[in-house]
Order: sequence, then structure tokens, then C-alpha cells
Amino acid sequence: QVQLVESGGGLVQAGGSLRLSCAASGFAFSNYAMGWFRQAPGKEREFVAAIRRSGGGTRYADSVKGRFTISRDNAKNTVLLQMNSLKPEDTAVYYCAADQEYILYISTEAYDYWGQGTQVTVSS
Repeated sequence: QVQLVESGGGLVQAGGSLRLSCAASGFAFSNYAMGWFRQAPGKEREFVAAIRRSGGGTRYADSVKGRFTISRDNAKNTVLLQMNSLKPEDTAVYYCAADQEYILYISTEAYDYWGQGTQVTVSS
């Protein structure tokens, strides 16, 4: 049974930091690119960051570039999202997702598996 379980969300003041974690099980984690997406109330789910199977390449949305860092530990089947200099507009439910393709896609349709999400709220 495939599972992606996010954790680490919460309430933080603007300028603060959070680290999200996603624990994967039930599939060959090291064979999948991993991505983070987010969805704010009333908005569509949007791409945040993605990382290649080996961790050797990454891709970021312009809105988070320089503030967020995605990483993975294939030995622990875990992908992380370090979020620094958080802004109120970063408030959303954050989801991790797995994609078997090599290319780092930004479309939600490209991803095969999804977690349930973790809430991140940034107060001004």
C-alpha cells in the first residue's frame, strides 16, 4: 500500500522557518522523483519544488527560489522541504507527491502518488 505522510506544518510568524517532512512507503522510493505542492484556500494546487531520484537535480517555483530547499534521503525514504523567510502568502496546505518520470514536472497531473497534506500558516 502506497503511503506518503507529511509532517512538520504549523503556525509561524513571518520571517520564520519550518521544515516539512514526507515519509514514503509501499513503493520504490529511489525510483521516483519527489515534489512538493501547495494549495491555498480558493486557489488551485501549485508547484513548489521537486527533486530528482538521486537528489542530483532540483527545481523550484520562482516564488520560493532562494527561500526553500528540497532534499531527500533515499536510505530513509524521506523528502524534506526547508522553508525559510516565510511570508503570509506561503500559507497553504502543503502536499508531497511522487512521480516515476525522470523529468521534474511542475504539473500536478504528472505525479502518481500524493500525501494528505500538512497545514502551514504564516502570520503577519
